[in-house]
Amino acid sequence: MIHQKNNTSGVLSQVKSSSLKIAIIQANWHIDIVSQASRSFTEDLVQAGLIEDNIVTYDVPGSLEIPLMAQKLAGTGEYDLIMATGLIVDGGIYRHDFVAGTVLEAMMRVQLDTGIPVLSVVLTPHNFQEVPAHMDFFRDHFVIKGQEAAAAALQTLGNMAQFSENQRLAS
Repeated sequence: MIHQKNNTSGVLSQVKSSSLKIAIIQANWHIDIVSQASRSFTEDLVQAGLIEDNIVTYDVPGSLEIPLMAQKLAGTGEYDLIMATGLIVDGGIYRHDFVAGTVLEAMMRVQLDTGIPVLSVVLTPHNFQEVPAHMDFFRDHFVIKGQEAAAAALQTLGNMAQFSENQRLAS
């Protein structure tokens, strides 16, 4: 296997100084928890040098609505990356694992069909109850996941910029 040297400093400086546009899709089910990922994601990207006005948040009712919104946003050609965040819990009414699988599979299909990166902070906890201890834990956990998504976004945007540069040089 051939490994390409990871020269991210030049690529990331291109990413950070550019006018990239990023969409955040957040499910409003447990918005007090889910919005923590959107907030920390945005804060970390702005701290890294991206323009805050170029990071736009779209609200949807729940996680099932994320893939269609991702498809619509990717189809506009306006966004360089999409991050989606939601919380899928076992409410005892339906099989939340099927919902989670469907949402993730559809988000990945959007990414592959459009070439626009779609990052997932759609979480499906093994055990979630609406009690203060769980609510506080997941509120804090979504902050961390938003930060991780911001790091992944920078790396992904850097990879995409490098790919575009390599294609430009090859032509």
